Amino acid sequence: MFPASFYIIVKARSPKTELLGFDDSQKAYRMSVHAPPEDGKANKEIIRYFKKEQKLDVEIISGFTSRKKLVKLN
Repeated sequence: MFPASFYIIVKARSPKTELLGFDDSQKAYRMSVHAPPEDGKANKEIIRYFKKEQKLDVEIISGFTSRKKLVKLN
């Protein structure tokens, strides 16, 4: 279960897209993303992952060009 909004820390250009778990020290979920961090490709991959794998409709609220992003459930 995810809260209504949460942070994720993204590692782009990974071998595969997956949610790695929760980082207590950062108070954020860690996620690896296969897409590169250019032209919003990694952000689109994050949204696609949550829709397909987690069956959740999410929106990135802040951190569009940062590794740490605030994500909101719709």
